[in-house]
Amino acid sequence: MAPLQITTTLLGIGLAAVILLLVRRDHLYLLHGLFWILVAGAAAVLGVWPGLIDRLAVVVGISYPPALLLLVAVVIVLVKTLHTDIVNTRVERDVRRLNQRLAILEADNTALQENRLG
Repeated sequence: MAPLQITTTLLGIGLAAVILLLVRRDHLYLLHGLFWILVAGAAAVLGVWPGLIDRLAVVVGISYPPALLLLVAVVIVLVKTLHTDIVNTRVERDVRRLNQRLAILEADNTALQENRLG
């Protein structure tokens, strides 16, 4: 195995170990951790079989194999960013609704207290 293959494989395995540790300690949500485990696994697989990207590039019709790797990485980052924006939008909407409900409950509570005193 070439030093680059060993380095890539070890980085993939190391990243997977760190992700599992973060999930275990509840610093990373399980579904997000699974995504990053897949990324680490892909890095490890490409480290063990570097010719795989060359074969995939030939099948897809790309003459420069690193371009395929870069294209796949960019698409994955874009999909992950879109998913993150969707989740953030959902959380912001839920927080806004909870704030509105809390304001209504506080207004009702204040009105009840005024009725008791008044």
